[in-house]
Amino acid sequence: MKASCSMFSQILKLIPRTDFERLVKETNAEHRSKGLSSWSQFVAMLFCQLGRAHSLREIEGGLKSCEGKLNHLGIEAPARSSLSYANGHRPWELFEKVFYNLYGIVAAKAVGKKKFRFKNKLVSLDSTVIDLCLSMYDWAKFRRAKGAVKLHMVLDHDGYLPCFGLVTDGSVSDVKAAWKIAFTPGTIVVDDRGYNDYRLFANWTKSGVFFVTRMKDNALFEVVEEHTPPQNRNILKDQTIRLTGTGAPEKCPHLLRRIEAVREDTGETLVFLTNHHGLGASTIAGIYKDRWQIELFFKALKQNMKIKTFVGTSANAVKTQIWTALISMLLLRYLQMSSRFGWSLSNLVALLRMNLFTHRHLMDWLDNPFATPPDPQEHPQANLVFA
Repeated sequence: MKASCSMFSQILKLIPRTDFERLVKETNAEHRSKGLSSWSQFVAMLFCQLGRAHSLREIEGGLKSCEGKLNHLGIEAPARSSLSYANGHRPWELFEKVFYNLYGIVAAKAVGKKKFRFKNKLVSLDSTVIDLCLSMYDWAKFRRAKGAVKLHMVLDHDGYLPCFGLVTDGSVSDVKAAWKIAFTPGTIVVDDRGYNDYRLFANWTKSGVFFVTRMKDNALFEVVEEHTPPQNRNILKDQTIRLTGTGAPEKCPHLLRRIEAVREDTGETLVFLTNHHGLGASTIAGIYKDRWQIELFFKALKQNMKIKTFVGTSANAVKTQIWTALISMLLLRYLQMSSRFGWSLSNLVALLRMNLFTHRHLMDWLDNPFATPPDPQEHPQANLVFA
């Protein structure tokens, strides 16, 4: 990359412009549009996330203040009225497709970054509620006097990357959203008790998908076989069971596995339910413990990205901003994995925000952010010698 490019420009080069324009055509995003391009809209919304702009006015002003440094981005600073219209009317599906296209690039960087030895793909499934003011977002009804949207997400444990997202109204249940997600056979899905649905468990088992979850306290079952728990692993019981509750045998006729484990820190007894009969009981407990990474991801998303307040009030504008936040998280994880410096996500976001339009080599800065930048006059032009 050219040394004269800003670091923001070098980050944008991680998203190939040709791929972006292909996705614009696929989604018909610029049908009958004039003026503001989809690329300009995307750059502005990415600046909203990485630059922590709180309003359309701040996005416009922040980009206009760097007007001389925008030429290499291929845009001009958009007017806030044009950006507002684009966010409200350009299809948010464009940014969804950009997210999945970028995930393919970032996931290749995360190959081999696994915590467990088994070859199965391990993912976590969970959701988070994003509160909205019902008077301003009347389309996002959640409770009687409260509005919200819900982000349902799948986290890939190879690099802890978001690999699937679904934005719904806040009232949509977790189980209903889980039915819309197709997992590759052999995948291990770890989720909490909010996804306890025997029909869903049977469908996953039939499709060759494994799950690990917490068992509800009132679940009825009969023990088919007792297994010897491993020694010194905090495992109390390892059982093969059959569900016997009302309608349970018809909903899920498969034999499942019930494991009781003790938490080392609190001494609490946890009961896990899974359809994987091959892994060790302590590994099953470790898999569920690693589910906490998706909670940490949601926390980092809300703390570091512009996702709790929005620059538009329509459903399309809200979804556009959420997808650009997820794109930003993928970009930040890529920078983290590419750097030899021990970045925490919060420090990376904070320092990157201060240096978005600094003309430094991005990878050099990531490896040594506190080094003195090279002197541009270190290699002056040689004098022209006349005969």
